[in-house]
Amino acid sequence: MLAQARAGEVIEVRSHNVPIARIVGIAAAADEPLRRLMAENAVSWSGRKPALAAPVVLADGGTPVGRMVTEDRR
Repeated sequence: MLAQARAGEVIEVRSHNVPIARIVGIAAAADEPLRRLMAENAVSWSGRKPALAAPVVLADGGTPVGRMVTEDRR
């Protein structure tokens, strides 16, 4: 059903032959600005997720961030 909706078909969900919902695909135009920029070579994407840096190890001790925020609000 999802493939049908993606292809543009409207899927009607019924309960006891009474329509209760519709499944419709999201318009492809939602990503159009990005596709246009890619076509103009203004941006590019390799299709791979970027490599993330290793997490920062925090030192024990110190003041918790929550406490700092609370104190700053006073």
